[in-house]
Amino acid sequence: MGSNLGDRETTLARAAESLAALGRVTAVSPWLQTAPVGYADQPDFLNGAVLLETQLPPTELLHRLLQIELTHGRDRSHGIVKGPRTLDLDLLLYDDVVMTTPELTLPHPEMHTRRFVLEPLAAIAPEWTHPVLQQTVQQLLQKL
Repeated sequence: MGSNLGDRETTLARAAESLAALGRVTAVSPWLQTAPVGYADQPDFLNGAVLLETQLPPTELLHRLLQIELTHGRDRSHGIVKGPRTLDLDLLLYDDVVMTTPELTLPHPEMHTRRFVLEPLAAIAPEWTHPVLQQTVQQLLQKL
C-alpha cells in the first residue's frame, strides 16, 4: 500500500483498518518514505505492507481493494499513470497462487524489483517465498 497525497499516514492507517472488513489483518509493516518510481514529478510516497487472511478469491479481493481506494479518493480512470495518488493498494501475493488474467497477475509482476515493496514486506513476512522465483522476500530484497 502507498500514498503520496494528503495525510498519507492517516490514509494508510484507515486503509489498513478497511482491510479488516475483508478478513483478518495479521500484520502491518512500519511505514517507509520512498521517492516516486517512474513518474518522478510528484511527492514522496509513504509505503507499507499488510498481511490479510481472507476467504475471498483473488479477483474478488482485487475488486474490494479497488473499492477501498475509491473510498479514499483514488479514481484509477483519471490522472497520470503511476502519478500522484491518495491511495494505492496492490495485491502482491496470494498464498502460492500463480495466475494471469486481464485484471490480475499473481504474484505481482514487478514486486521483486521494487525496494519500496520488498522492504515493508520483509518487515512482516521475510520468509514468504515467491511462488515463481522460489526465493524468500528477504532474499529478493538482498538482491536489490
